[in-house]
Amino acid sequence: MAVRTRIKICGMTGKEEVAAVVAAGVDAVGFIFAGESPRYLQPEKARDIIRRLPPFVDAVGVFVNEEASVVQDIVQYCGLTLVQLHGAETPAYCREMTCRVLKAFRVGPHTTPGELAAYEEVVNGFLLDTFHERMAGGTGRTFDWDLMARLNPPGPVILAGGLTPANVGQAVRELRPFAVDCNSGVEIKPGRKDLDKVRQVVDAVRQADAANAAA
Repeated sequence: MAVRTRIKICGMTGKEEVAAVVAAGVDAVGFIFAGESPRYLQPEKARDIIRRLPPFVDAVGVFVNEEASVVQDIVQYCGLTLVQLHGAETPAYCREMTCRVLKAFRVGPHTTPGELAAYEEVVNGFLLDTFHERMAGGTGRTFDWDLMARLNPPGPVILAGGLTPANVGQAVRELRPFAVDCNSGVEIKPGRKDLDKVRQVVDAVRQADAANAAA
């Protein structure tokens, strides 16, 4: 059976760009609510964008070590369908969420399968990003994809970290993740997307899906 890799574009800040990336064929758009991020978006603006989304396009809120009650308030206020947690949130914290949860892991040689396994019963997907000492995401760097086999994520994998039109097809062909998550690799500058690159990512992923289905 052919599998269609889902595509998420993160760090969205403008309603016109959101409409354009949705028209390009993405499945989800991400809004960053971590105040230290250059792609931070105020909940009021996110709410206005999200209410215009068509059916079957997910609105994902990105948080880093935020109080659970604050996350819940933003989920309800903005109409988020998933939260993506990039900090040190525990399994107990994830269990408190009232919507679907993606837990991000910054992958490096130090990452162990046990770190992921602890979240198996409380999250809906595992977002694998590149380890950076000071950044929670948006590094623009890939990690060693060979590490995925050793980590053996116990649920759907959302692959992130330095994905661009030039390498996302290879990632899909080799790793076959459930979804890919692009941010800095399709930007003009933080928070502004290059729509041609977004379309190129969509085309590369679909071509890779077709190649995998034919293999």
